[in-house]
Amino acid sequence: MQIITQKQELLRHVEACKKKNLTIGLVPTMGALHEGHASLVKRCVSENQVTVVSVFVNPTQFNNQQDLIKYPRTLERDADLLSHIGVDYVFAPSPEEMYTAQEMTQPFAFDFAGLDQVMEGKMRPGHFNGVVQVVSRLFYLVQPDRAYFGEKDFQQLCIIHHMVERSPLKTTFGSLKIVDCPIVREKSGLALSSRNERLSEEQKKIALGISQTLFASQEWAKTMDVKAVEKKVVDTINAIPGLEVEYFQIVDQTSLQPATSFHHAIGCVTVYCGEVRLIDNMKYSV
Repeated sequence: MQIITQKQELLRHVEACKKKNLTIGLVPTMGALHEGHASLVKRCVSENQVTVVSVFVNPTQFNNQQDLIKYPRTLERDADLLSHIGVDYVFAPSPEEMYTAQEMTQPFAFDFAGLDQVMEGKMRPGHFNGVVQVVSRLFYLVQPDRAYFGEKDFQQLCIIHHMVERSPLKTTFGSLKIVDCPIVREKSGLALSSRNERLSEEQKKIALGISQTLFASQEWAKTMDVKAVEKKVVDTINAIPGLEVEYFQIVDQTSLQPATSFHHAIGCVTVYCGEVRLIDNMKYSV
């Protein structure tokens, strides 16, 4: 496995792989890898001849500078995990290598078709501009046949699909397949997240209330309407000392607009456990 920090070096390796007609898979990450990431990487390795994993804490998608500063950075540990899985290349650039000074400060313009106006986009203005900026840059550099994303960041996943399938970038990334990968949870039910590293052991126990409430909401959805379930989820989580809901919304899985029924719906939640911001979601099949 090789760790690459320069774009030009990465491009040279990609060009060599393309000349050999090797299929390339990409797993974009911000590091602090856990078993959720590992599941994406293992699938990528099994489905492609070459696997590239990016490890890059992208500054342009943070609208809270303290969150950016506190985001865990564990490249040495991450590289050890990836080498054991069978990754070929780890791309770990600096912000200065990825972006010009102007790109670091000038918002990346993109037509999201309204997908960025709800939930995360509403709470974190400019966040998805940064996500699309870095992911499109990675796609240009790696030229992957497949790219793997987790469903825990469901709104992000929808936006990536839009970027590839229904935007002007389709002419560039048209042959690229976006592979959706299910949420990976601890045995307790807690959704795996790099941010979990910032939780104390006591907070991890408290945070279980998030997934427990979401699973319970699947049962509530059998006898209650959408608005009633939304309210019950919020009230239940907020009643747990140490947790505070930022938003919970049940939306259509494609448009991300508020759902009026549970058909093709998903409930997306963001909860603060202390100062750590956690996200999770639950699909409904009523």
